[in-house]
Amino acid sequence: MSKDINKVVLAYSGGLDTSIILKWLQNEYDCEVVTFTADLGQGEELEPARAKAEMMGIKEIHVEDLREEFVRDFVFPMFRANALYEGVYLLGTSIARPLISKRLVEIAKETGADAVSHGATGKGNDQVRFELACYALDPGIKVIAPWREWDLQSRTKLIEYAEKNQIPVPKDKHGEAPFSVDANLLHTSSEGKVLEDPGVAAPEYVYQRTVAPEDAPDKAEIITVGFEKGDAVSIDGEKLSPAGLLTKLNLLGGRNGIGRLDLVENRYVGMKSRGVYETPGGTILLVAHRGIESITLDRGAAHLKDEIMPQYAQMIYNGFWFSPEREMLQALIDKSQTHVAGEVTLKLYKGSVSVVARTSPFSLYSEDLVTFEEGSGTYDHHDAQGFIQLNALRLKTYAARNLLSK
Repeated sequence: MSKDINKVVLAYSGGLDTSIILKWLQNEYDCEVVTFTADLGQGEELEPARAKAEMMGIKEIHVEDLREEFVRDFVFPMFRANALYEGVYLLGTSIARPLISKRLVEIAKETGADAVSHGATGKGNDQVRFELACYALDPGIKVIAPWREWDLQSRTKLIEYAEKNQIPVPKDKHGEAPFSVDANLLHTSSEGKVLEDPGVAAPEYVYQRTVAPEDAPDKAEIITVGFEKGDAVSIDGEKLSPAGLLTKLNLLGGRNGIGRLDLVENRYVGMKSRGVYETPGGTILLVAHRGIESITLDRGAAHLKDEIMPQYAQMIYNGFWFSPEREMLQALIDKSQTHVAGEVTLKLYKGSVSVVARTSPFSLYSEDLVTFEEGSGTYDHHDAQGFIQLNALRLKTYAARNLLSK
């Protein structure tokens, strides 16, 4: 391995794996390590990560609250597209990686570091996401991926390395962890160990943000979400910041058992994996956004968005957030959101969320056009005859040809 690294910025959680990586970088590369810990709303106290980095002799430590930037500049643009990977996954882990990578590269420039490093394994999607984002932002950056270099391929070897290098090992880390968790303000992702067999139901203790739907309140909860230019801005009339709004939606969704997903997905690296996701606030937000779009988007615009959405979602899942094609699609999507404004009323009940009302000053819905009563005469029923005949012309020609061939 190359040793021409003087300083590296490590994406550092303070957990066992990244603490081992920190020491490994010092030992193997004989370089200075700068740590970067991002608060993306994972719900954990991050000051222990700072203290642990200090204990391990790190002089440059960055612990940053990025919750508002995460929701405003990454989650909300993605939700304007109604993005779902493979039809169901709200991309909670995928959308966090570009922001972490962005700050890794920025801190590397600020501190004069030669390289950045991450703790993603060699089997997962995250190594691809981190590295593609870093290279897109700084084509000359060097990336160190310890899981692809070292021989610490088992939990036992990791713990032996930690103990040899006097890295504290939490007692509950001895032996095999029941499953791994990634969390941020948008979702929690659990996978591995007890979840590896997709034929076995996930234990209830895997779920951390949502009550079981059957244990949710017996009375429905009604809420109203306000939108401006495609982004949610208020709940029940109360204006909230992006992170504040998603935090509140998480609370509402969690207590009503909303947002659970047990999925076998296709990883970009080629294998299938089983993950258990909780996205309570995001699930509500998606339904609300589609609700307000239903009255504010023209049919052609709405259908075009639905056609490009799978491509857009796949770009994010595969790590191409900073690609020109994602940016091109984002410009198109954002243009469609100019008049996506108003309020959507939703019913939350035992794991489900449904739209019950929607209003907008830019609504394209016309009661006069759709009424069963006599309208203003804007729509002439007789016009439908010619419309039908023109659309039937090719079908009639096709049918006549088929009859002749029998």
